[in-house]
Amino acid sequence: MSEPCLIDFLEASPWRTCLGDAQMDRVHADSSLRGFAAGSTVCLRGSPAMHWLGVADGMLKVDTIAADGRSTTFAGVPAGAWFGEGAALKGEPRPYAVVALRHSQVAFIPRATFLWLIDDSQAFSRWVIDQLNARLGHYVALVESFRLRDLTTRVAYSLAELYNPQLYPGTRRELVISQEEIARLCGLSRPNLNRELHRLEEAGYLRIGYGAIEVLDLDGLQRFSRSG
Repeated sequence: MSEPCLIDFLEASPWRTCLGDAQMDRVHADSSLRGFAAGSTVCLRGSPAMHWLGVADGMLKVDTIAADGRSTTFAGVPAGAWFGEGAALKGEPRPYAVVALRHSQVAFIPRATFLWLIDDSQAFSRWVIDQLNARLGHYVALVESFRLRDLTTRVAYSLAELYNPQLYPGTRRELVISQEEIARLCGLSRPNLNRELHRLEEAGYLRIGYGAIEVLDLDGLQRFSRSG
């Protein structure tokens, strides 16, 4: 992605309306865009949180690896989303790793610029608070989904949360995502994921395509994901 596309991405971001032109001039000057191949690490667990991150293209996952080698995925991050506010605010090492699920373009805004925006714009500060609140709700529901609910509900939740209006406002009804990628997000094997997707398809919530999932009934999928 070229530099003009970085500017387009920044200008289309949901927090853009919180800032004036002079504030955006600094964002444009300080930001950078980097490409990551599928499977590559964007941020290591324990690395300094020196940037606030946005997904200009592709999809990332936020996860951690236990001492026994098992990986737990906390979230999928689709194109158009921004994340990492908490780590950037605290200035502590990241408690998670960020990995590209497919070839992705990631925007980096330096922590100093991010903190300056919070101090300089009350509207931006409020947007960040809303973002943190939505993310907290996501993680609470994620723990409940993985511990208390059956596999079908877990898959439904992992897909429905990609449409969280605060965290991921730009997600389209047709998700260009492979079953392997969904399996990684849900923490399931590919065969188990395939079985659960077909159950959701039979219920009328989605349609399975080649390398894509089309969500037919988002409201129903979201209700089902919270009902297990």
